Amino acid sequence: MKQATSPEQQRKHERNTFIFLAVFLAPILSVIIVAGFGFAVWFSQLAFLGPPSS
Repeated sequence: MKQATSPEQQRKHERNTFIFLAVFLAPILSVIIVAGFGFAVWFSQLAFLGPPSS
């Protein structure tokens, strides 16, 4: 069975989770999203739309 965690353990777990999300996951996801969008625009111009014109 699952034992009840103390408030101190829960607080530590929440802090570690927040640090992971804020320091590692959010920047990595933002870079992946921006790079993916840039690749999609580049590939669409390369394959279908051609370069932007003035």
